[in-house]
Amino acid sequence: MNCFSVEDVLTQYVDRLKLVLDRVNTQNIKHLAETLLTVWREGRQVMICGNGGSAGNAIHLANDFLYGVGCGKVPGIKVEALPANSAVISCLANDEGYEHIFSEQIKAKGCSGDVLLVLSGSGNSPNVVNALNTAKERQLETFAILGFDGGQCLKLAKYPIHFPVNDMQVSEDTQLIVGHICMQWLSTRSAPFENR
Repeated sequence: MNCFSVEDVLTQYVDRLKLVLDRVNTQNIKHLAETLLTVWREGRQVMICGNGGSAGNAIHLANDFLYGVGCGKVPGIKVEALPANSAVISCLANDEGYEHIFSEQIKAKGCSGDVLLVLSGSGNSPNVVNALNTAKERQLETFAILGFDGGQCLKLAKYPIHFPVNDMQVSEDTQLIVGHICMQWLSTRSAPFENR
């Protein structure tokens, strides 16, 4: 077993993160930010989902989009992190199966013109795959921030943001980086809302 110093791990980690950030196609990040602005202005909603660390990131970004974009001065985006309600998650997992914990929520809450943002390392978890399929059926705009080879979600999301890295932690970092870029840009666009 190799024994690395903290400095070794730090250097390797930063190098992997830099590499994937340098190679990403920024067009879909720009489109995500602009779509979030449109949704915000039109009073539509955003739903975010993911598993494990991606679920934590979904909750984090929902907070940023709800509060951070308005800097506490104007109302933020209507947004919901679908993994956040443990009663709903455990009910749906028990009654419908874990693979339907997000899709059943989208069936109940999603409307045409809303946005689904999927966060996933592998892009292959059945619950996020089902979420994208249901969102497409209900005519939501679909985005996904993905790592590894993008999995099934790479083809299912209308606007995939793919970071091809075989590292779950770096993949999860990219989710927050993209979300924070969008949040910071949106916070500069909050002026039209101040007189609502």
